[in-house]
Amino acid sequence: MQYFFTEETLPHKQYKFLNLYLISHISSPFSTDLTFSWIFNEYPSFVKQDTRRFISQETGNLYIAKVEPSDVGNYTCVVTNTVTKTRVQGPPTPLVLRSDGIMGEYEPKIEVQFPEIVHVAKGLTVKLECFALGNPVPSINWNRVDGIPFSRKVDVRKASGVLEIPYFQQEDAGTYECVAENSRGRNTVKGKLSFYAPPHLIEKPEDVQKPIDDSLVWECKATGKPKPSYRWMKNGENLESLELSRADTLMEMFANGALSISRLTLSDIGMYQCVAGNKHGEIYSNAELRVIAVAPDFSQNQLRSPTMVKEGGDVLIECRPKMSPWGVISWRKGSEALREIFVLDNGNLRIQNSTRPDAGLYTCVARNQFGVASSSGTLMVKEPTIITTAPSTLDVTVGESIVLPCQVTHDPSLKLMFTWFFNEQLIHFGNHGGYFEKVGGQHSAGDIMIRNIQLRHAGKYTCAVQTKVDSISIAADLVVRGPPGPPTSIHVEEISDTTASLSWRPGPDNHSPITTYTIQARTPFSLGWQAVTTVPEVVEGRSLTATVIDLSPWVEYEFRVLASNAIGTGEPSKPSKQARTKETSPKVTPANVSGGGGSRSELVITWEPVPEELQNGGGFGYVVAFRPSGATGWMQAAVPLSEASKYVFKNESIQPFSPFQVKVGVYNNEGEGPFGPVITIYSAEEEPGRAPTRIRAKSLSASEIEVSWKALPWNTSKRRVLGYEVSQKREKEEAASVQRTVGNQTSAIIRGVRGSNTYYVTVRAYNTAGAGPPSVTVNVTTKKPPPSQPPVKVMWNTLNSKIILNWEKVKALENESEVTGYKVLYKRNRHSRPSVMETNTTSVELSLPMNEEYFIQIKPFGEGGEGSSSRQITIPRIPGQSIVDCSLTLQ
Repeated sequence: MQYFFTEETLPHKQYKFLNLYLISHISSPFSTDLTFSWIFNEYPSFVKQDTRRFISQETGNLYIAKVEPSDVGNYTCVVTNTVTKTRVQGPPTPLVLRSDGIMGEYEPKIEVQFPEIVHVAKGLTVKLECFALGNPVPSINWNRVDGIPFSRKVDVRKASGVLEIPYFQQEDAGTYECVAENSRGRNTVKGKLSFYAPPHLIEKPEDVQKPIDDSLVWECKATGKPKPSYRWMKNGENLESLELSRADTLMEMFANGALSISRLTLSDIGMYQCVAGNKHGEIYSNAELRVIAVAPDFSQNQLRSPTMVKEGGDVLIECRPKMSPWGVISWRKGSEALREIFVLDNGNLRIQNSTRPDAGLYTCVARNQFGVASSSGTLMVKEPTIITTAPSTLDVTVGESIVLPCQVTHDPSLKLMFTWFFNEQLIHFGNHGGYFEKVGGQHSAGDIMIRNIQLRHAGKYTCAVQTKVDSISIAADLVVRGPPGPPTSIHVEEISDTTASLSWRPGPDNHSPITTYTIQARTPFSLGWQAVTTVPEVVEGRSLTATVIDLSPWVEYEFRVLASNAIGTGEPSKPSKQARTKETSPKVTPANVSGGGGSRSELVITWEPVPEELQNGGGFGYVVAFRPSGATGWMQAAVPLSEASKYVFKNESIQPFSPFQVKVGVYNNEGEGPFGPVITIYSAEEEPGRAPTRIRAKSLSASEIEVSWKALPWNTSKRRVLGYEVSQKREKEEAASVQRTVGNQTSAIIRGVRGSNTYYVTVRAYNTAGAGPPSVTVNVTTKKPPPSQPPVKVMWNTLNSKIILNWEKVKALENESEVTGYKVLYKRNRHSRPSVMETNTTSVELSLPMNEEYFIQIKPFGEGGEGSSSRQITIPRIPGQSIVDCSLTLQ
């Protein structure tokens, strides 16, 4: 390593500044794959490039424009191979600050500069380096001498020390200038970037096969700078040297790269190369030439036979033998040669306006210097196809069906194919919802039926008929009349509290004049769309306005219009924008005004709220008026809630169960409405003041208790009795079960209790004010549960018209009630109600007709109720008087 510095004494400094650069002596054969960096003192402290420090990636040198005390230390060059990812370090180089002088200011001195001329290939990336020493530190700026601004792709980076131009193109060529400048002066360096491009082929010759004596032109074009020159080679040798041997052939090579050969011979066969080159390189393109010499041959292209044509038609019979070179073509019909006026230049035979005599055997004869060959084929002239159905315009109504005819005369030896089109689109029968159906039963008819015609079926229908020799078509226009289309542009022009003025535009009348319009309305409270009353009452088809009346005030409405004609009513229009009618005072009073009940000293009044659509405006509420029966003045209270349904008046002076006259009115922001009819409502009554007496309770079974009591006097001191509450609970239960009776009933049966349990029972009277005091508590112990074991070992037999049943006696468990008898349940089918026979024995005879099937069950019972049932026994239908024995053991 070496280091260099300059110095200049400054009067106001006591030490020297160094302008320094360190030179790297590390070299590598892969210089284009190297990057350079410098370590300051120790790894990984690398020198950072800025306006004062610069590392050249061309030479590896480190430049410091103005040395500062912080720069003192050891510097180590590091070279990295970007291909192998290996790194090499040089020895450290110390930088020591001298104390024998001070450097002064001076103008920039450019130490890193680029060549005067740089040749750059198309598409490459070019980097120019420029750095200057100086005090103060110089600034670096770049520009083009021709004044053209840099394009976006140009990158000026690393504190302006590098100018990078990627993907170099022709327009990037020019003279570039680096300007280094500080307060002491400026310095510049210039260099020219020259554009060059090696050849690039844009048009290449292709492999080709040509007949002998034919001509060939091969194009070969390339781009490049300088402009490429061309030469041709054949089988690896330059054509200039071979051209002398082609005295019988004209061969030309043009400056634009083209190669032309006329009158090809077999000696021209070979591999050719076009070579485009300039001073920056050459590029090659290969193509093979094959020359063919063949006698006429029809083996691959025989004449088509038979060839068919309709009378009066034109026909082309192709003759395409394989031969090289191309020779002479002649034709004959049978043994008679045809005039040349029928033979085209390419050898094909054309016959115009064919007639029956033109039918026959035709032969094509081909000749060249290598031989002769022929091929024959038959021409058949057929009767033309003619559609006998005349074009027409058909008129139908929606929902009808129609047949579109298509009948023809034709050559009977040819097969017909009918194809239908609707508005030039092919009809696929079986699709289209089953509307289209072929109905032409005859060979010469292709009729179709359109069923249940809709408006969308209107249009042009085309019947196309095709045979092997001709094709023909006919069209018919179908007009479909139907109900009108939906009106458009529905507008609410003006709206009041009960009316709305509407306007609209007519929709299509679908070929039938519109006779009337119908207007419908919808609100948030209606069940769908409803017809409305209009002025005029009947809106005629010529009218496009109407006034809707009898609307509800303060309700949002949507309107739609339907048009009708002689065929029917069409689809409705789109709804209008929502419009709210104006407010007015309410007209409807609450329904079902009633009341009564409540707590002591209260008058409770209830009603059904007025629906929102009948409130006629905002701020809706109720006015409740009431007075004691016989009084003259009314007391009033406002209830300012539209959804309110109850008002309670409380006053200690109100006597229990006193009659009041009551009426309920309405109001809103627009004013007060009417009151409803006057009704009588009673104030709250007091609960019964006495308890029932003579309470009795007894167990009917393990699950039922009967409770009885003595009724209280009815309507005593206005403390009415509406019924009784019977409560029962077991000893350790906190909540009692309550059962209510209605009216003057004096007993009740409590069901669902448990066997062998003690229950505590009370009775109290109740009315609308609540329940009175409870009676004395009585207790009752329920009976033991019924037997849990079902009858087993059930046996049966039949004798004449009797069924005899026997079973084993059921024994009750210790905690169960004794068996006192059995119930035999029998029925004729599974869904009928059973008949019951009781017995205290373990057998029974049933006198029943034996021509029926029976289902039988047996249950034990005792004072605790009915026990578990045996499994169902099925006794089949047994005809005759024979004896049948059967036993069934049920466990």
